[in-house]
Amino acid sequence: MTTEIQHDIEDEALARQRLRLWLQMLKAVRYVEGTLRERLRAGYETTLPRFDVLAALHANPEGMKMSELSHHLVVSNGNVTGVVDRLVSEGLAERENMATDRRAFLVRITEKGRTLMDEMTAEHLRWIDEMFDDVSEADAARGISIMLDIRQKD
Repeated sequence: MTTEIQHDIEDEALARQRLRLWLQMLKAVRYVEGTLRERLRAGYETTLPRFDVLAALHANPEGMKMSELSHHLVVSNGNVTGVVDRLVSEGLAERENMATDRRAFLVRITEKGRTLMDEMTAEHLRWIDEMFDDVSEADAARGISIMLDIRQKD
């Protein structure tokens, strides 16, 4: 067998192995997301998108513009607006016009939202730890490294 043919076979085998990796990653993500969605619904009567918005606001107590929030969450402004509207109506977030641009809003988490998020993030950490219980520290570090390698191509 020529070296070129051997190389093509090895490339195809690697490509197939990478495809299997992607499919297993996708299944794992769907499992974790599905479990989180169910636990958030059952434990807090909330959704994963609401949790994600509150988590972003919790991490940025000075507030975020709607465009920053949608960019951070990698979703459209329209999707974020609906979630923020509901959070504001429940007193978990507040929205204020920006002095520099009347069309732009700054969104902040309220004290009520912060208290809820403190509880939910602690519970979220326990849920993730439980789901990843069989993953060693070394495997977790390698998994993170692989994910960062993939994302470097952006």
